Amino acid sequence: MTASKLIRIGIINVSDRASQGIYEDIPGKAIVSTLKEYLLSPWESEYAVVPDEQPLIEKTLIQMADQQNCCLIITSGGTGPALRDITPEATTAVCNKMMPGFGELMRLESLKYVPTAILSRQTAGIRNQTLIVNLPGKPKAIRQCLNAVFPAIPYCIDLLNGPFLECNPEVIKIFRPH
Repeated sequence: MTASKLIRIGIINVSDRASQGIYEDIPGKAIVSTLKEYLLSPWESEYAVVPDEQPLIEKTLIQMADQQNCCLIITSGGTGPALRDITPEATTAVCNKMMPGFGELMRLESLKYVPTAILSRQTAGIRNQTLIVNLPGKPKAIRQCLNAVFPAIPYCIDLLNGPFLECNPEVIKIFRPH
């Protein structure tokens, strides 16, 4: 990807009720707000609110990765043990490689706040040149989990030959080896 291309980031809130307009899409807005604080690079979002339906989640992930050229897709919701929580299954189905360290670190971070973090099934994977990260659906947990894993995300995208993500060092300390 050339430096002149605008950075595209996909944001998907997976929620039956938010997709029906019963709940406000607070998780998706929390992701956008956090990324606006983290990133100095100009970027735009591809945004979707979808119900907990695996084929629809998969279709949205594939569209954002393959057609809309998002270098990063962040989902919220659908990571718990409830019967309709299937976001990790959809992510696994569309990815070429899984990145289990992301989920491990997010659960470890969440355990500092709630003992039920062990019930969460957050994960991450790579579809071609796109990193997909599954976050929980609670806005507070979204920020906690992103604070934990985001320091590795720009370098991961570098390794996928994606765009260079410049971050605000006053807000988030990222790591790139020298």
